[in-house]
Amino acid sequence: MLKLAEKYSGRPAEELPMLFQRILQNATRDSFRRQKVRSFWTTLISSLSPGTETEEYDPLETLLTSDGSQPMDGPAESLERSQRLAAIEAALESLPARQRQAFLLRYWEEMDVAQTAAAMGCSEGSVKTHCSRAVHTLAGILRAKGIDL
Repeated sequence: MLKLAEKYSGRPAEELPMLFQRILQNATRDSFRRQKVRSFWTTLISSLSPGTETEEYDPLETLLTSDGSQPMDGPAESLERSQRLAAIEAALESLPARQRQAFLLRYWEEMDVAQTAAAMGCSEGSVKTHCSRAVHTLAGILRAKGIDL
């Protein structure tokens, strides 16, 4: 309703129901798309976790300790985790620079689309395009390397 009032207040009253319907549809689709992308990366990254379910847990910070080892895991788990991390890093490095930049700012630095666009010096639409392409490319690369999503 607010978007309708802000953007289309000058339109005739006959057009408002149809505009409201379109705004509502687009907002719902955008919400489902964002949820799908978040769910995709949450699932991928959660496969790296040792099984803790706390909100403070960040799997990327616990993959390796400062000395490069995992004291809680055995050698097999440590090797598997380090190989998975290396595959993810290699996949990220293989992305084109703009896609990599958009992906890292959006999903690892947790910036929103507007902040990412400002940081990259491009439009919000470009950020969305770069992120979408990066996600699809990363998924393909990781699947090809045997990392199950």
